[in-house]
Amino acid sequence: MNKITPFLWFDDKAEEAMNFYISIFKNSKVLNISSYGKDAPYPEGTAFLVTFQLDGQEVMALNAGPEFKFTEAISMFVNCETQSEVDELWEKLSEAGEKGRCGWLKDKYGLSWQIVPTALGELMNDKDPEKAKRVTQAMLKMDKIDINGLKQAYEQG
Repeated sequence: MNKITPFLWFDDKAEEAMNFYISIFKNSKVLNISSYGKDAPYPEGTAFLVTFQLDGQEVMALNAGPEFKFTEAISMFVNCETQSEVDELWEKLSEAGEKGRCGWLKDKYGLSWQIVPTALGELMNDKDPEKAKRVTQAMLKMDKIDINGLKQAYEQG
């Protein structure tokens, strides 16, 4: 078990969400499913707590009712090496969800994700403050992050 593990609260879709997420990310698998027994607030056999890996990162999810909902105050940050990886994750995770600005989206369960190419951090942290500023300004106009658009802004001037 990781020292720090994201723990997600769902109303009743933890197992469904887990299966959705592991179908999207490589190097992902189910680690454990604990189910509700008799006299529980859910039908016997319904997943109570699921533990899984997303690209090697352990995650836990709980079915515990509608008391709490996800907000943008917390998100899953995904570093992407290529534009094709950005494109694929953006489309799959936002399906039946909501696409946002600057690489942010909400999936169909309401969980926020940031799909971010590593190039963004590299370009924004350039020693030349003007180049970094141009990259930041370009990113602020994007929904899905476009690496070529970032590079064009970087090279202007």
